[in-house]
Amino acid sequence: MQILFIGDIVGKPGRRAVEMMLAGLVKQYGIDFVVANGENVAGGIGLTRDTAKQLFHLGIDVLTTGNHVWDKRELLDFIQDERHIIRPANYPVGAPGRGWGIFSLPDGRRLAVANFCGRVFMNTLDCPFRAATRLIQAIRGEADYLLIDFHAEATSEKIAFGWHLAGQAAAVLGTHTHVQTADERILPGGTAYISDAGMTGPRDSVLGVKKELVLQKFLSQMPVRFEPATGVMQFNAVVISLGEPGKAVAIERVNLVCAP
Repeated sequence: MQILFIGDIVGKPGRRAVEMMLAGLVKQYGIDFVVANGENVAGGIGLTRDTAKQLFHLGIDVLTTGNHVWDKRELLDFIQDERHIIRPANYPVGAPGRGWGIFSLPDGRRLAVANFCGRVFMNTLDCPFRAATRLIQAIRGEADYLLIDFHAEATSEKIAFGWHLAGQAAAVLGTHTHVQTADERILPGGTAYISDAGMTGPRDSVLGVKKELVLQKFLSQMPVRFEPATGVMQFNAVVISLGEPGKAVAIERVNLVCAP
């Protein structure tokens, strides 16, 4: 089984990049299931019903999120009923939506997809390390593979999280920084790991935002309303090859550029 995980999709340019590139990648790699981080899909921040439906129509099976999950309030109206959108599982009890889900692969095996937020330089949520351990115990026997999107800022926390789950998850994939790292590897026990899968969206930007607005912010230290950049787009992702139950056998980075 081949799983494609797409790094943070940013705004309309990111959605356009998915529209242009996804079908070809599915064919090229023989992709069986697609997961993407969608917390910045709507206008560069948050997720709406329409933008989620667009991505599902383009072939994405599950959307994970992160610290911007609640930035579009309309998500509260439908996340409870939309099992293909996953919010961080370490939000406190009572948060709407689901922190994980189990989905069928084409060969009949089951893939659990979970989402956690880090706590270093981020909002203080429940401990993601302990929450992940509890999740693994809860789904034992229910899923053949576990893929985790760890949405975190600090590389040290991401690497530690990967080692914490080595041999327990098939994949631990970092998101949030919007910069693809070059440390993909298979950890002992068959866990595919990368510190950050990167960003799918405007390439000539600062993390997807118009560079002149970010420069204005740094130079003036005054509030600036950020907007997604335009122009040339990039498509960042990883392809995970699953092996025997519970394990991955390979991880490959994808870093493509496409014209608008």
